[in-house]
Amino acid sequence: MTDALPLLVVVPIVFALAPIAVDRVRENTGWLAAAAAAVAHLGLSFSVLGTVLGSGRTSYAVGGYAPPFGIELVADGVSAVLVVLVSAVTLATVVYARSVGPRSNTFYSELLVLTAGISGVVVTGDLFNLYVFLEITGLATYALVATGRSPAAALAGLKYLLVGTIGASLYLLGVGYLYISTGTLNMADLAGLLPAVGYDSPVLLTGFALLVVGLGVKTALFPLHTWQPDAYAESPTSVTAYISALVSTAAAYALFRVIYTVFTPTFDAAVPAALDVLVVLASVSVVVGSVLAVLQSDLKRMLAYSSVAQFGLVVAGFAVVNQTAAIGGLVHLVGHAVMKAGLFVAVGALATVAGGRTVDDLAGMADRAPVVSGAFAVLSFALVGVPPAVGFAGKWHIVLGAVEAGRWIVAGVAVVSTLLTLAYFARVLERLYFRDAPVAAGVADRPDAATASDTDAALTADGSGSGGAAGADNNPVDAVPTVPPQARVVVVVAAVAAVVLGVFATDLISVLEPVVEVSFQ
Repeated sequence: MTDALPLLVVVPIVFALAPIAVDRVRENTGWLAAAAAAVAHLGLSFSVLGTVLGSGRTSYAVGGYAPPFGIELVADGVSAVLVVLVSAVTLATVVYARSVGPRSNTFYSELLVLTAGISGVVVTGDLFNLYVFLEITGLATYALVATGRSPAAALAGLKYLLVGTIGASLYLLGVGYLYISTGTLNMADLAGLLPAVGYDSPVLLTGFALLVVGLGVKTALFPLHTWQPDAYAESPTSVTAYISALVSTAAAYALFRVIYTVFTPTFDAAVPAALDVLVVLASVSVVVGSVLAVLQSDLKRMLAYSSVAQFGLVVAGFAVVNQTAAIGGLVHLVGHAVMKAGLFVAVGALATVAGGRTVDDLAGMADRAPVVSGAFAVLSFALVGVPPAVGFAGKWHIVLGAVEAGRWIVAGVAVVSTLLTLAYFARVLERLYFRDAPVAAGVADRPDAATASDTDAALTADGSGSGGAAGADNNPVDAVPTVPPQARVVVVVAAVAAVVLGVFATDLISVLEPVVEVSFQ
């Protein structure tokens, strides 16, 4: 069903307009529109996946204009899996936000615009339209980060805006260099024309460098990562869960397309130094991100720096330009989205109960929130790479591919990163299960109650601050907080999904592998 491809972008945009259109007539319609859009998007994504599994790669010419002159939308094994991931994370975020907020119509409209942008990044077959969708994604993300109530959230959104604009501008310059050289922007067409231009052409090398640096900013590779910790830490937890799962994932996927679909592995054979530099940068990102995560006491910042390391590992897998490593990078890309979204929701839920979100605040929380604590533990070990979870499958293939390619540094960095990941999660799990909870159980009795839970996030429909779960205003001020049931469901589903994806990793790889194999032919 190729008509489903444009609808993946159109449906979220149409539903995003509904809450704004009726806002003056009826408030709080945003959640209903977002839920309907998420369900529709999920159905469309499964339709695309079914078509790809049954018929292979499929495409759609927008407006009936055939590529390379027209805009082409493409679905293959990789993009079809990712659009299902986008749909699932969107639906989970909408469910979670129902209890903790934000609850304004504008929040849900922005969320749906972001869903449309990420969907476009995943299915587009055109470098310029990839830029357009990256900008839609960026603008929506800047606004969502700034929905936090604190001035720090506004500052984080502004910082993200400035850094992200620089990255997008560099990417657009790179697109311009390729267009000057070839006269086309279609990815498949570029792959056929670049060898005739010459991979060692200064214009092509400059274009490649600009594309990689621009997407490196969006992916948050060290030292281009500076926007990410503040954006993750200061935004509402429902926003953090969404953007940590999908925004940098979309940028990393775009980098995969540039390396394997546009330049192809023959570029690495012709100019090996270009990918060598990317391997070094990605490896440094893995080590630095892991070390900085170990040093954090704030859990959201810890997970933010963890993402810097994990995306560094994914990019290293791509930059090795080895079929096994590339598949490992794609598997880890999908798995990381599931695991990190679940971890951020778990942190928000535990912080609601504990009254704070530092490592020490979670002491003894396993007794008060056993289900979420258990799911957090499963997700932690999954991200470390403990089998049978999906984290093991991705990392194993990256390490194996690096060894096959003689990239021993990448293999060593992956092992060191695994040990450091275990180190920072071990601290949290030790507090959860082997420390006693503070004597003062009530949030109201804690001096840090004002900065505690998911109240770092929520906005009501009228724009005033409102934290915690729905209906929290009706509780006595000294009531013992509990985990919202929606949060419990999302975290458990994420933990189960991380394990199931690992158990059926072979099936996932069988869907992804044909796309990578074509690049090496």
